[in-house]
Amino acid sequence: MRRFQNHVLVVASISLGLLAAEPAHAASVVPVNRATWGASGVPDYVNMHIYVPDQLAENPPIVVACHSCSTPVSGFFNSISGIRAGADKNGFIIILPEAMGRNCWDVGTTKSLTHDGGGDTQAVAQMVKYTLEKYSGDAERVYVMGGSSGAMMTQAMLAVYPDIFRAGAARAGVPAGCWADGFDPSNQWSGNCAGGRTSKTAQQWGDQVRAMYPGYTGHRPRLQIFHGTADATINYNNHGEAIKEWTNVLELSEAPTSTDSTTTANGTTYERKFWSNECGTTVFEAWSGKDGAHSMAYESDAILAFFGLDKAGGVDPETDCSGSVGSGGSGGSDGGAGGAQNAGGAGPAAGSGGIAGDGGSAGGGAAGGSAPAGTAGTAGTAGTAGTAGGADGGADPGADPAPASESGGCACVVGHAKPRSSYAAAVAVGLALLTFRRRHRNARS
Repeated sequence: MRRFQNHVLVVASISLGLLAAEPAHAASVVPVNRATWGASGVPDYVNMHIYVPDQLAENPPIVVACHSCSTPVSGFFNSISGIRAGADKNGFIIILPEAMGRNCWDVGTTKSLTHDGGGDTQAVAQMVKYTLEKYSGDAERVYVMGGSSGAMMTQAMLAVYPDIFRAGAARAGVPAGCWADGFDPSNQWSGNCAGGRTSKTAQQWGDQVRAMYPGYTGHRPRLQIFHGTADATINYNNHGEAIKEWTNVLELSEAPTSTDSTTTANGTTYERKFWSNECGTTVFEAWSGKDGAHSMAYESDAILAFFGLDKAGGVDPETDCSGSVGSGGSGGSDGGAGGAQNAGGAGPAAGSGGIAGDGGSAGGGAAGGSAPAGTAGTAGTAGTAGTAGGADGGADPGADPAPASESGGCACVVGHAKPRSSYAAAVAVGLALLTFRRRHRNARS
């Protein structure tokens, strides 16, 4: 009988340890109370959600991911599974703003297109400031991305808050300020801009962006833009207008530094243009998806590489060019070798449905082409090679109630991971019980 009791104690202690070690991935998207993140003087419909991975990096980078029109946070989060996987692997935080009860983000009013003007953009900026302080985040590695209305919000955030964001990636959006042309506050829509009827010179676009933060003379964020040539919701003309705007803002030539064409693993062909700054760093990319519809896939691997978040640790890929040019007669060009560009594989287009669509997850990607080396200069620095891309994409959760290629949303993942110390403690308790039992038996003998 005693031997049986001893066996029971051994089995119980081992089982307790195994049970404690059971949780593997418990991070989930959680809401943050408005009073907590400091929602003061901003629209009351803007809410904050956050995804903090189980293994958080020291001084973690931050990615703000903006949803499209009428898309719930859960559905949008499913569509950026590649970004979520990057967060889990490399330890950065994802902020998910939400425009509750609204059709789209406000990127058309003066208050949203003015630095600290009290609009949607200021609300998102406050979320970033809260997260930086709460989690000791890296203020030099804050990024923003989104599709459709989220892409418009991305370009607006870079224009209105260049002091906060280091870079952005926008899929199927419009130039910052374009949505103000004919903006209808009742549904947050601009027929003129959406229809591709808003056109300005590069200088006019640039001046409009600079007026959003008067007097600002600091660093301007770099940008990736993606757009399908057959987009029936946000006209492809906006891709060309965005090129005019951001080449002017970033003080680049309208002619790209290099171009290439790549067909991804999913059969989507992109014509790509790259612009490098004087240090040889790619600071602007324009991806045109041949015959691509509105809800193209998110090129997550390419986005992560552009942000420098495709690996753990490190620093932002863009170097400081302020002291790169030689003085006096040394002359020479400043460009170093351009890094290889990442080509993420795009998922199949979800059709030309409503603007609410975001892609789900899809297959692996194909490697993209390399930008040619820059002209050697006395102080140029070598570019960093990119990695092969993958893809997120597929059906449109806004148009189709079932998010593609994803089983369930963030609400299906609950709880928090237990620290490893709890596993050891559980085993220790079981062993202590066993030792006590044996000592008690010996004493009775």
